[in-house]
Amino acid sequence: MATGHTDPQRRERIITATLDLIAEEGSAHASHRKIATRAGVPLGSMTYHFTGFDHLLREAFTRFTDHIVAVFDDHLATAADRDQACEAVADLVHALSEDNQRDLVLAQELYTLAAREPAYRELTHEWMRRSRNHLERHFDPDTARQLDAFVEGLTLHRALAREPHDRALTREAVTRITATDGPSDR
Repeated sequence: MATGHTDPQRRERIITATLDLIAEEGSAHASHRKIATRAGVPLGSMTYHFTGFDHLLREAFTRFTDHIVAVFDDHLATAADRDQACEAVADLVHALSEDNQRDLVLAQELYTLAAREPAYRELTHEWMRRSRNHLERHFDPDTARQLDAFVEGLTLHRALAREPHDRALTREAVTRITATDGPSDR
C-alpha cells in the first residue's frame, strides 16, 4: 500500500469507505478504526486528513449530496419543456427508488443526523436548495418545493413498499402537483 505523498487518493478512499460503512452498518456503528481498515489506510491517516470524526462525516455526506444533486441534473437537464420535465421527475422518482439501496440508506442516515445536529441540517438545507434549483428551471418556486418533497417522500415509499406503485401513478401525481404551476413553459 502506498503511503504519504505517493498516495494522492487516500483521502478519497477514506470518504468512500465512510459512506460504504454507513450504508452497511449505519453511522452509529462507524468508527475511525473500521473506516481506516475498510479504506486500507493507517489509522493515523484519519486524523491527518480530517480534524475529527464529525469533519469526516460532513465531508462524506457532502459527497453524497453532491452525487444526488448530480442524479437530479442527469434527469432534468435535457428537459426542453414542462411536459418533458414532468416525465423527468417521474423517471427520477423511479430511478432513486429502484436503482440504489445504498443511496436510500445514506439519505435516511443523513436525515437522522440532520434531525439532531444543526451542522447536518445545514447540509440538508443546501442539498434541498440545489435540488430545487434544478426543478425551478421548469417550475415556479412553490411547485419546485412541492416536487422536491414529493420526490423524497415517494422515493422512500416506493423503496420500502411491498408492492410499489407503477410509473403511471407517479406521473399522475406529478401532473396533479404541477397543475397549479404558473407559466406553462419555463
